[in-house]
Amino acid sequence: MFAVLSAALMVVDARLTVLQSVRSQLGLIVEPVYWLGRFPVTLWEGATQEFSSRNELAAENEKLKAEQLMMQRRLQKLAALTEQNVRLRELLNSSALVDDEVLATELIGIDPNPFTHRILIDKGEKDGVVLGQPVLDARGLMGQVVEVMPYTSRVLLLTDTTHSIPVQVNRNGLRAIATGTGNPERLELRHVADTADIKEGDLLVSSGLGQRFPAGYPVATVTEVVHDSGQPFAIVRAMPTANLNRTRYMLLVFTDPRTPEQRATESAEAQEAVDRQALQEPGDESPDDATPAADAPTTDNPPAAPARGEEAGQ
Repeated sequence: MFAVLSAALMVVDARLTVLQSVRSQLGLIVEPVYWLGRFPVTLWEGATQEFSSRNELAAENEKLKAEQLMMQRRLQKLAALTEQNVRLRELLNSSALVDDEVLATELIGIDPNPFTHRILIDKGEKDGVVLGQPVLDARGLMGQVVEVMPYTSRVLLLTDTTHSIPVQVNRNGLRAIATGTGNPERLELRHVADTADIKEGDLLVSSGLGQRFPAGYPVATVTEVVHDSGQPFAIVRAMPTANLNRTRYMLLVFTDPRTPEQRATESAEAQEAVDRQALQEPGDESPDDATPAADAPTTDNPPAAPARGEEAGQ
């Protein structure tokens, strides 16, 4: 019975449209049933998708963080390389202005003692470094070598309390002694007369006295001059021109070890040799050449020499 009724309804619904409104109403009634039947599946799929999206976002977030750290590391390295390039260019430019032979070196260590200002560089006896050798950076003198090892050397900085250097005011040539104070940004000039012509902003350069530091290298800039009418000496403070706390690359200066007397003597001897060679060049006539030609002409003399001798005999 139900089978026949069902078949009849199917035929009527397929052939005619009279049951379309009824089917729509029945679909509206049974839709909550469909929704309830679908709810567990929908809930499971939503939860699965939610957790999956959260895990994907977390993984993507971690990946982006790692990439960000890598990019920041590269940026830092690039910034360091840029600064290093700038410092090397400054160092190369400064070495072009130095007349003496120089050797580039790198800072590899700092003395941990806070009361001494010493650094360690990567050049030593094998590279020709000697005791007392001047060290400078792109801006001025830094100090001198006080200990030489086979592959490294120790440098005493200008600001060490045990270090002094003869300087002169570049403006007027006034000489003084600059002494370290233990402060990496300050030097003091000892025994400067209260009436001396020195003022803030004056550039102090090495005077060359003592034959330890070559003359003419920047040392410091005067930052303060204190005059006290009751004291015979003024208080003069200066700031080193070199970047003692920040420089990583520097130059070792190989100065001429000869004394001024030796250099003057050798220069005079060289000039005398040049003059002697000029006198001995063909075509030059000198009194020394004319005398033997007049006294005893020989066959080795040029043809003009006997003629001169005959004229002298007459």
